[in-house]
Amino acid sequence: MQDNQFSEVLFSAKQLSKIYRMGEIDVHALREISLELFAGEIVVLLGPSGSGKSTLLNILGGLDNPTSGEVHYKEHNLVTATEKELTTFRREHVGFVFQFYNLIPSLTAEENVTLATEIALSPISSNLALHLVGLEDRAHHFPSQLSGGEQQRIAIARAVAKRPDILLCDEPTGALDYTTGKKVLETLLRVNSEIATLVVIITHNASIAGIADRVIKMANGRIHSVATNSKRMSVEDIQW
Repeated sequence: MQDNQFSEVLFSAKQLSKIYRMGEIDVHALREISLELFAGEIVVLLGPSGSGKSTLLNILGGLDNPTSGEVHYKEHNLVTATEKELTTFRREHVGFVFQFYNLIPSLTAEENVTLATEIALSPISSNLALHLVGLEDRAHHFPSQLSGGEQQRIAIARAVAKRPDILLCDEPTGALDYTTGKKVLETLLRVNSEIATLVVIITHNASIAGIADRVIKMANGRIHSVATNSKRMSVEDIQW
């Protein structure tokens, strides 16, 4: 990645901390995190369970608030935003992909994707979203008729149908086997390439780091290191 390839800052976080109270104990999920995320890049958040990755993702996605610190999406302050403003932010700008697919079982793949287009400002069509994930031929199948990998790709199609500025992915390959997981990663790269969405992937799998523009390693609620890949690896070349 060239230094000037990604110049538009989408997220700016400064001194983010998150403390959960559990009985008599304070759990420090995040400790003074500062970072910037840029439009169009692929970022891997790498670290073991409990390192703070999901907490950071939830704050960036407007699902949680920090105990202290600042986080801005462009010119919008997410810390001082009202719940209504955060709901609008999530609806208009953020796509979420989780380890488990959360598809509605009584709806077809196309209908699951169409749900997202109905709440977006400038959605792409459900047909195009399914094309992006390579599953146009499964449009009329129900989730029970799809493999795990196909369900995850439908979940990605649903997320990208909103044409989000950022796609937040929490262990998107965690429930999948090696071959299927690689297909899901290829899908995320394709989305990034074709609609220029910032893709943030949480994982504990260090092998995935090669597909990213930047790799942010976390441990004990802190950013341990930030590394830039001079060239993204292809999904074909990674192994785990």
